[in-house]
Amino acid sequence: MTDVARAVGCSQATVSLVLNGVTGIKLSRSLRDRVIAVAGELGYVLPSARAEQAALGGGTIAFVVDQLATSPEAVVAIEGARQASWAAGQVVLAAQTMSDPLMELRTLRALTGRGTVGLIYMAIFTRRLVLPKLLRELDLPVVLLNCTTEDGAFPSVVPAEIGGGETATRHLIEQGHRRIATIMGEPWMDAAKDRLKGYRRALTAANIEYDPALVLEGDWSASAGYAATVKLLALPRRPTAIFCQNDRTAIGCYEALKEAGLSIPGDISVVGYDDEEISQHLHPPLTTVILPHRAMGQWAVERLATAPDGERPLHPVGLACLLVERNSVAPPRR
Repeated sequence: MTDVARAVGCSQATVSLVLNGVTGIKLSRSLRDRVIAVAGELGYVLPSARAEQAALGGGTIAFVVDQLATSPEAVVAIEGARQASWAAGQVVLAAQTMSDPLMELRTLRALTGRGTVGLIYMAIFTRRLVLPKLLRELDLPVVLLNCTTEDGAFPSVVPAEIGGGETATRHLIEQGHRRIATIMGEPWMDAAKDRLKGYRRALTAANIEYDPALVLEGDWSASAGYAATVKLLALPRRPTAIFCQNDRTAIGCYEALKEAGLSIPGDISVVGYDDEEISQHLHPPLTTVILPHRAMGQWAVERLATAPDGERPLHPVGLACLLVERNSVAPPRR
């Protein structure tokens, strides 16, 4: 109120009367409008506005993500949020920040004005973040999507990547494969590390010895999948199955196998990860694992509506990464 009063050129008491909707006081309409406008410009959210939205239903959910264009996951998460929010008559407004600190601050202020009932903050790569200070100062419920913080200050939802890697590998084991390779993404990324943990967990559960020669690093690209598959085929004992840790890697893997004259899944089975649309149109269609970003977007909206005030959920919620069976896996040839 002091900040608003200074900017408007009036007393703090006047600002208090306006922001609390006190009637019966002789204040001009222009002064009232000016106080409300300045409060919004300074990033303050009016409690009376949110109370009105809660009573009437509707309102706006702000959805802020660092990048929209690099992969489909952000768009899928926004669509999940949209589906969940429309049931309550709410509108989702989305914006990307490209991780620019200044523009991120401006974006948050622009999206958290009058009528905003909650904010979803998403990172395109799963990781632990240091959040903008403004997020901790908002008088709004905030949910983190695909990211976490050290202190667990906000509810957060992430893919259960360890379980996803384990599911993909276990499916190959259940088909009779014992010599299973995996092509990772960039090893510094949480998703790559966790999918590898799941791969190793499935091997251990099946009493299959871990062989580092069957684990190759990549960068999530088709080119990396192609190069890694060529190396795997050059081993004295090549694998009978390859777990590619994303579908783009699997595209390159397919090309290398076909160039070598090998059939899928007759000679080598392949499993991908992400369930991108292209996976349905490969030949043969790719067995893969779903990243649950649509469900994560829905969960985030539901959490905004139900999180108790003052709650500090220390642990993120992990949503299951489920297997989609198609035609790229078969038992190994004897």
